[in-house]
Amino acid sequence: MKFRACLAVLVLATGCGAAQSSGDGTTTLTYALWDDVQQGAYQQCADAFSKANPGISIKISQNAWDQYWQNLTTQMVSGGAPDVITMQASYYPQFVKNGQLLDIEPMVKADKVDLGQYRPGLAELWVKDGERYGLPKDWDTIAVVYNTGLAKRAGVDLSDLTWNPADGGTFEKAIARLTVDANGKRGDEPGFDKTKVAVYGIMPELNDGSQGQNGWGDLAVSNGFDYIDKNPFGTKYFYDSPKLAETATWFRRLIEKGYAPPYDKTSSLGIDAVLTSGKAALGITGSWMIQTYLGSTEQKFAFAPLPKGPEGRKSAFNGLADVIYAGTEHKDAAWKWVKFLGSAACQDIVADNAVVFPAVSSSGERALKAHQAKGRDVDAFVQAAEDTFLLPVSDHGDEINQIVSTAMEEIWLGRKDATTALTAANQQVNALFTGN
Repeated sequence: MKFRACLAVLVLATGCGAAQSSGDGTTTLTYALWDDVQQGAYQQCADAFSKANPGISIKISQNAWDQYWQNLTTQMVSGGAPDVITMQASYYPQFVKNGQLLDIEPMVKADKVDLGQYRPGLAELWVKDGERYGLPKDWDTIAVVYNTGLAKRAGVDLSDLTWNPADGGTFEKAIARLTVDANGKRGDEPGFDKTKVAVYGIMPELNDGSQGQNGWGDLAVSNGFDYIDKNPFGTKYFYDSPKLAETATWFRRLIEKGYAPPYDKTSSLGIDAVLTSGKAALGITGSWMIQTYLGSTEQKFAFAPLPKGPEGRKSAFNGLADVIYAGTEHKDAAWKWVKFLGSAACQDIVADNAVVFPAVSSSGERALKAHQAKGRDVDAFVQAAEDTFLLPVSDHGDEINQIVSTAMEEIWLGRKDATTALTAANQQVNALFTGN
């Protein structure tokens, strides 16, 4: 994705993201968004909102993921954060702790916002100690994305695969078959040269923080792993679980066998860049990437369900929300915008653009129909919603992310075995809650 910074990351002028009032009395609210693919849909929402509220205009500020959080953290410190912010569930507790997000529960109650309109489980994610910090905007699940041409040539059917950490099940068999060396030998054939791979069977997203939403987390949960004792806002993590260590070890073995690229060679690349180049046959991705893959002009892609693990298929289930910066000078206007963003009126617009699945249940169904009307088969993501787990939400999210990411890198690079690295990381994580 492309990004456009408001100002340099380390030097942000106070007020860069703040609402402004023009000479004609119009209030301009800044709305922060990271996904450029969704920007057009939300601009349509902004236009509809301003038409109904002529005294308020919306300025969308879009930056790509990494830059988005760097900018936002700096803007919060400077006192010039955007008025309304697209927020990810695992990130918001740190901003709440610093008093940087507005509690909207009084306004939700006063305006009698129907929280039952949202897909079950989404509204509750944004409540901490009785205070509510956001209204849900969308939800996502995970599936396998694969290159249809490469799969056809390999004679691989990806529709109903199984997985286990011991031998990888039929999922690993498919990955091996899809791997091709420079001499045309496949990963399951005699003479395969793992030192000269032309097409990798899988491009895993290993650089995936403390949650592994796009791969290792889903398979680990399907193997019996639980992240935390209570979600949201538990206080004890289980990164030392043997079930997670087994899963991480399996991913490491894919690298050792030559079925996946070495981590230090590809850690800075997104899986979509590798897949669209034709240098890997499949990956694991989220529903927010539907348009990116199915709209590719370089390769033809399709989606398949995640493989069934020992505990069945398990997909991460996550959702975003819109929150209000506590320092905004226009709380009433910001609330009107957030309430509209969380309504079927806006989420139907988003649905018709067929980019993501909106949080309002009826709008989510509308999005599915919009995808179908465009000839897109997205059933794998819809089916995944039948057996999901919520990614963990707790305090210390940024610190946990750093600790676990470092441990995972040690595993992927072969510097430490999974049990050793994850046991040490888990001790550090839980010490954040106990102070020991």
